[in-house]
Amino acid sequence: MEPLTEAQIRSSFINCTKGEAKRLNLPDLAAQPWDDLDFLGWRDPRAPDRSYLVTEELGVAFRFPSKQRGFLHRSMCSLCFTTHPGNGVSLLVARKGRAGDSVGLHMCTDLACSLYVRGIKQPAPGGRFEESLSVEQQAERMMTKLGEFVAKLR
Repeated sequence: MEPLTEAQIRSSFINCTKGEAKRLNLPDLAAQPWDDLDFLGWRDPRAPDRSYLVTEELGVAFRFPSKQRGFLHRSMCSLCFTTHPGNGVSLLVARKGRAGDSVGLHMCTDLACSLYVRGIKQPAPGGRFEESLSVEQQAERMMTKLGEFVAKLR
């Protein structure tokens, strides 16, 4: 992924107002591993129920419930197919239009799917299954799944 500027990120959101995009808290852009990312994802430290995902084309604002799961419960991310115990996977919900509709996606709570696929970030033991697909094919599948989600959002 090519590095994005603050202005590019703030103008990319398709499901929030310009005012909301202007007020959201951005991560440290200089510290991001841009070469290893397929998308930039982060949680808002000032609003624990909000997270954001930005590709080179668009951005999506998410909310997620704070439902706590037991440590023995495991869930799988719909994008990168990494499993996590407890709250490592959350149902991220994106607002769709003004009628109150929304679309959801089970995703790694830390939004580090690109790093899990590339083996840069390691999940808890048993979190990644050995696949016959190459890393490039896994990343392509992940972005295809994300594209399908965005198509539902539009």
